[in-house]
Amino acid sequence: MYTVVKKRVLAKAIVLLEIEAPDVAKKAQAGQFVIVRQFDNSERIPLTIMDYDRQKGTVTIVLQAVGYSSTLLTKLEEGDSLLDFVGPLGQPTEIKNYGTVLSVGGGVGVAPIHPIARALKEAGNYVISILAAKNKDLIILEKEMRAVSDEIVITTDDGSYGLKGFATHGVQAVLDRGLNIDAIWAIGPMIMMKSVADFTRPLGIKTFVSMNPIMVDGTGMCGACRVQVGEETKFACVHGPEFDGHLVDFDLAMKRSAYYRKEEAMVMEKYKCQCQKEGI
Repeated sequence: MYTVVKKRVLAKAIVLLEIEAPDVAKKAQAGQFVIVRQFDNSERIPLTIMDYDRQKGTVTIVLQAVGYSSTLLTKLEEGDSLLDFVGPLGQPTEIKNYGTVLSVGGGVGVAPIHPIARALKEAGNYVISILAAKNKDLIILEKEMRAVSDEIVITTDDGSYGLKGFATHGVQAVLDRGLNIDAIWAIGPMIMMKSVADFTRPLGIKTFVSMNPIMVDGTGMCGACRVQVGEETKFACVHGPEFDGHLVDFDLAMKRSAYYRKEEAMVMEKYKCQCQKEGI
C-alpha cells in the first residue's frame, strides 16, 4: 500500500498528493509518470510526476476531478492509501543546456512542467515559465514555479491575472522582447498543446509536448495509448510521454481521447446520484 503523507488543495477540484513510494522516488526523473489504482477494481490512471524526494521516499502528483475515478482520488486524505503506484514509467525528458527555454504549463499541466523546468535550470538553461489558466483561481503552483524559473509569465483567458489571453499569447509576449528561444516544453490540455505547436511550427522553434492518452497497462502491450507522430505510430507509455509537438497528429489524438466520453458521463452521473442519496 502507498500512503498519502500530504494533501493540499490547489484550486477547485485540483489537489496535490504526496505519496510514500520509496522505490519510485529512487528512480523518478523529470518527464516520467506513474499509474495509480485506488482499489482492486479501480480504473488505472496515468499521472505525470510533479515532484519527488529521494531522501523522504515520496512522489508528488497533482490531479483534477474530471471523471469518476479522478474524483474519488481527490477525496483521499492524509493517512489513506493507494493499492497500486506503478512507476516511474515512460522516457524521461532529455535534459541538457539548450540556452534559453520556455516551459509552458496550462491548467493542471503546470504540475508536470515543474520538474522539467527545475531540471532545465539546473542544467544551466535560462528558463522562462508560462502559466496559463481560465482565470486567476485556477493558476496553480505559482510559488513553486517561480523557485525553478528565471522568469514567470502568467496568462488567463479572462484577464483576471497576468496577461489576458491564452498560452500562445504568453509565448508571443516573450518573443516580442526579441529573445531567441532555443526550445519549448508545453504541457496541458490537448488543444493548448496543439495551439502552441501550431504557433511555433512556422517559427522553427523545437517544441516538445507530453501526451496523456487513454492508457491501460503502461508497458506497450495493449496499444491503447497509440499516438501518430509523423509517419509513425508511437505508444505514449514506452516511447513517450514526450514527443515532437510539430509531428503529433493532435486531431486524431483528441478524437481517440473522446471514445469513452459517453460511458464516463454515465458513470459520473451514477456517482452524483449516489452522493445525493447518501447526503454527501
